[in-house]
Amino acid sequence: MSMSEPDTLSTAEAAYTQRLITSERSGLKRLLPTQAPYHWNLRSLGLGGIRVLDIGCGIGRNLAVCGAGSVGVDHNPSSVAAARARGLVAFTADELIGRGGVGRFDALLCAHVLEHLTETDGTALLASYLPMVRPGGLVVLITPQEAGFASDPTHIRFVDADALRAIASRAGLEELHNYSFPLPRRTGRVFRYNEFVYAGTVPGVG
Repeated sequence: MSMSEPDTLSTAEAAYTQRLITSERSGLKRLLPTQAPYHWNLRSLGLGGIRVLDIGCGIGRNLAVCGAGSVGVDHNPSSVAAARARGLVAFTADELIGRGGVGRFDALLCAHVLEHLTETDGTALLASYLPMVRPGGLVVLITPQEAGFASDPTHIRFVDADALRAIASRAGLEELHNYSFPLPRRTGRVFRYNEFVYAGTVPGVG
Protein backbone atom coordinates (compact mmCIF):
# COMPACT_ATOMS: atom_id res chain seq x y z
CA MET A 1 0.00 0.00 0.00
CA SER A 2 1.61 3.17 -1.14
CA MET A 3 -0.51 5.87 0.49
CA SER A 4 -0.66 7.12 4.05
CA GLU A 5 -2.46 4.70 6.36
CA PRO A 6 -3.60 5.30 9.93
CA ASP A 7 -2.39 1.86 11.07
CA THR A 8 1.04 1.99 9.39
CA LEU A 9 2.98 1.77 12.68
CA SER A 10 1.48 -1.67 13.36
CA THR A 11 0.64 -3.38 10.08
CA ALA A 12 3.89 -2.33 8.38
CA GLU A 13 6.17 -3.77 11.07
CA ALA A 14 7.83 -7.17 11.43
CA ALA A 15 5.81 -7.76 14.61
CA TYR A 16 2.62 -7.72 12.57
CA THR A 17 4.01 -10.34 10.21
CA GLN A 18 4.91 -12.52 13.18
CA ARG A 19 1.39 -12.09 14.48
CA LEU A 20 -0.01 -13.40 11.18
CA ILE A 21 2.33 -16.40 11.28
CA THR A 22 1.50 -17.16 14.92
CA SER A 23 -2.24 -16.87 14.26
CA GLU A 24 -1.95 -19.28 11.36
CA ARG A 25 -0.44 -21.93 13.65
CA SER A 26 -2.57 -21.42 16.77
CA GLY A 27 -5.42 -23.45 18.27
CA LEU A 28 -7.39 -25.70 15.94
CA LYS A 29 -5.47 -24.31 12.97
CA ARG A 30 -2.59 -26.60 13.94
CA LEU A 31 -4.80 -29.68 13.60
CA LEU A 32 -7.55 -28.87 11.12
CA PRO A 33 -7.57 -27.30 7.62
CA THR A 34 -9.50 -24.27 8.83
CA GLN A 35 -8.59 -22.25 5.73
CA ALA A 36 -10.06 -24.86 3.38
CA PRO A 37 -13.57 -23.28 3.14
CA TYR A 38 -12.09 -19.86 2.39
CA HIS A 39 -9.75 -21.26 -0.24
CA TRP A 40 -12.70 -23.14 -1.74
CA ASN A 41 -14.60 -19.86 -1.92
CA LEU A 42 -11.75 -18.16 -3.80
CA ARG A 43 -11.58 -21.05 -6.24
CA SER A 44 -15.36 -21.02 -6.70
CA LEU A 45 -15.06 -17.38 -7.75
CA GLY A 46 -12.53 -18.44 -10.36
CA LEU A 47 -9.33 -17.13 -8.79
CA GLY A 48 -7.64 -20.53 -8.78
CA GLY A 49 -7.09 -20.64 -12.51
CA ILE A 50 -6.24 -17.07 -13.50
CA ARG A 51 -3.56 -14.43 -12.92
CA VAL A 52 -4.48 -12.52 -9.78
CA LEU A 53 -3.06 -9.35 -8.25
CA ASP A 54 -3.48 -9.88 -4.49
CA ILE A 55 -3.44 -6.47 -2.78
CA GLY A 56 -2.38 -6.66 0.86
CA CYS A 57 -1.26 -10.26 0.38
CA GLY A 58 0.35 -10.49 3.81
CA ILE A 59 2.24 -13.77 4.20
CA GLY A 60 0.50 -15.28 1.16
CA ARG A 61 -2.41 -17.17 2.70
CA ASN A 62 -4.74 -16.39 -0.23
CA LEU A 63 -2.08 -15.87 -2.86
CA ALA A 64 -1.11 -19.53 -2.51
CA VAL A 65 -4.41 -20.67 -4.05
CA CYS A 66 -4.46 -18.20 -6.94
CA GLY A 67 -3.57 -19.21 -10.48
CA ALA A 68 -0.16 -19.33 -12.11
CA GLY A 69 1.30 -15.89 -12.78
CA SER A 70 -0.38 -14.36 -9.73
CA VAL A 71 1.45 -11.67 -7.76
CA GLY A 72 1.04 -10.32 -4.25
CA VAL A 73 1.75 -6.80 -3.07
CA ASP A 74 1.97 -5.58 0.53
CA HIS A 75 3.31 -2.52 2.34
CA ASN A 76 5.01 -4.70 4.97
CA PRO A 77 8.47 -5.86 3.76
CA SER A 78 8.55 -8.61 6.38
CA SER A 79 5.27 -10.04 5.14
CA VAL A 80 6.51 -9.90 1.56
CA ALA A 81 9.65 -11.78 2.62
CA ALA A 82 7.53 -14.41 4.38
CA ALA A 83 5.38 -14.87 1.27
CA ARG A 84 8.50 -15.23 -0.87
CA ALA A 85 9.88 -17.81 1.56
CA ARG A 86 6.80 -19.88 0.74
CA GLY A 87 7.71 -19.82 -2.92
CA LEU A 88 5.19 -17.12 -3.85
CA VAL A 89 5.76 -14.05 -6.00
CA ALA A 90 5.29 -10.94 -3.88
CA PHE A 91 6.54 -7.36 -3.86
CA THR A 92 6.26 -4.21 -1.85
CA ALA A 93 4.35 -1.43 -3.60
CA ASP A 94 7.60 0.30 -4.58
CA GLU A 95 9.04 -2.93 -5.98
CA LEU A 96 5.93 -3.55 -8.05
CA ILE A 97 6.30 -0.24 -9.87
CA GLY A 98 7.69 -0.98 -13.31
CA ARG A 99 7.00 -4.71 -13.01
CA GLY A 100 3.30 -4.53 -13.76
CA GLY A 101 1.52 -3.18 -16.77
CA VAL A 102 -1.93 -2.07 -17.81
CA GLY A 103 -4.22 -5.09 -18.10
CA ARG A 104 -1.57 -7.57 -16.99
CA PHE A 105 -3.83 -9.44 -14.56
CA ASP A 106 -7.13 -11.28 -14.98
CA ALA A 107 -8.34 -10.42 -11.50
CA LEU A 108 -7.72 -8.33 -8.40
CA LEU A 109 -8.17 -9.64 -4.86
CA CYS A 110 -8.36 -7.29 -1.89
CA ALA A 111 -9.05 -9.42 1.21
CA HIS A 112 -9.06 -8.05 4.76
CA VAL A 113 -7.45 -4.77 3.76
CA LEU A 114 -10.14 -2.12 3.41
CA GLU A 115 -11.05 -2.29 7.12
CA HIS A 116 -7.53 -1.03 7.87
CA LEU A 117 -8.05 2.14 5.80
CA THR A 118 -10.11 5.28 5.80
CA GLU A 119 -12.81 5.46 3.14
CA THR A 120 -10.68 7.90 1.13
CA ASP A 121 -7.54 5.77 1.29
CA GLY A 122 -9.42 2.57 0.55
CA THR A 123 -10.98 4.09 -2.54
CA ALA A 124 -7.62 5.46 -3.67
CA LEU A 125 -5.88 2.13 -3.08
CA LEU A 126 -8.34 0.27 -5.27
CA ALA A 127 -8.17 2.93 -7.99
CA SER A 128 -4.38 2.79 -8.06
CA TYR A 129 -4.27 -0.93 -8.89
CA LEU A 130 -7.37 -1.39 -11.05
CA PRO A 131 -5.57 -0.32 -14.26
CA MET A 132 -3.45 -3.45 -13.89
CA VAL A 133 -6.56 -5.62 -14.39
CA ARG A 134 -7.74 -6.31 -17.93
CA PRO A 135 -11.17 -5.06 -19.12
CA GLY A 136 -13.77 -7.61 -18.11
CA GLY A 137 -11.47 -8.85 -15.34
CA LEU A 138 -12.72 -9.96 -11.94
CA VAL A 139 -12.43 -7.92 -8.72
CA VAL A 140 -13.03 -9.59 -5.34
CA LEU A 141 -13.27 -7.54 -2.14
CA ILE A 142 -13.48 -9.24 1.27
CA THR A 143 -13.89 -7.72 4.74
CA PRO A 144 -14.66 -9.11 8.21
CA GLN A 145 -18.05 -8.95 9.87
CA GLU A 146 -18.62 -7.63 13.40
CA ALA A 147 -16.82 -10.25 15.51
CA GLY A 148 -13.85 -10.34 13.16
CA PHE A 149 -13.67 -6.58 13.00
CA ALA A 150 -13.57 -6.33 16.81
CA SER A 151 -10.80 -8.93 17.07
CA ASP A 152 -8.04 -6.75 15.59
CA PRO A 153 -7.08 -3.34 17.04
CA THR A 154 -5.56 -2.30 13.70
CA HIS A 155 -9.03 -2.26 12.12
CA ILE A 156 -10.29 1.31 11.88
CA ARG A 157 -13.47 1.19 9.76
CA PHE A 158 -16.27 -1.35 9.57
CA VAL A 159 -16.86 -2.11 5.89
CA ASP A 160 -20.11 -4.00 5.38
CA ALA A 161 -21.85 -5.20 2.22
CA ASP A 162 -23.29 -1.77 1.45
CA ALA A 163 -19.90 -0.10 1.96
CA LEU A 164 -18.24 -2.63 -0.36
CA ARG A 165 -20.91 -1.94 -2.97
CA ALA A 166 -20.30 1.80 -2.63
CA ILE A 167 -16.53 1.44 -3.02
CA ALA A 168 -16.99 -0.78 -6.05
CA SER A 169 -19.51 1.60 -7.58
CA ARG A 170 -17.10 4.52 -7.27
CA ALA A 171 -14.49 2.37 -9.01
CA GLY A 172 -16.92 1.73 -11.87
CA LEU A 173 -17.22 -2.01 -11.24
CA GLU A 174 -20.19 -4.06 -12.40
CA GLU A 175 -21.52 -6.23 -9.57
CA LEU A 176 -21.73 -10.01 -9.87
CA HIS A 177 -22.15 -11.15 -6.26
CA ASN A 178 -22.39 -9.65 -2.78
CA TYR A 179 -22.83 -12.22 -0.01
CA SER A 180 -21.95 -13.47 3.48
CA PHE A 181 -19.47 -16.35 3.83
CA PRO A 182 -19.20 -19.03 5.10
CA LEU A 183 -22.29 -18.63 7.30
CA PRO A 184 -25.44 -16.48 7.14
CA ARG A 185 -25.07 -12.77 7.81
CA ARG A 186 -26.44 -12.85 11.37
CA THR A 187 -23.66 -15.22 12.42
CA GLY A 188 -21.04 -12.53 11.88
CA ARG A 189 -21.87 -10.92 15.20
CA VAL A 190 -20.45 -13.91 17.09
CA PHE A 191 -18.34 -15.88 14.59
CA ARG A 192 -15.14 -13.96 13.99
CA TYR A 193 -14.33 -15.62 10.67
CA ASN A 194 -17.53 -14.65 8.84
CA GLU A 195 -16.86 -12.38 5.87
CA PHE A 196 -18.52 -9.95 3.50
CA VAL A 197 -17.62 -10.96 -0.07
CA TYR A 198 -18.12 -8.73 -3.09
CA ALA A 199 -17.33 -9.81 -6.66
CA GLY A 200 -17.56 -7.55 -9.68
CA THR A 201 -16.01 -6.98 -13.06
CA VAL A 202 -13.98 -4.21 -14.62
CA PRO A 203 -16.02 -2.56 -17.42
CA GLY A 204 -15.13 -3.53 -20.97
CA VAL A 205 -14.42 -6.71 -22.85
CA GLY A 206 -11.14 -8.51 -22.36
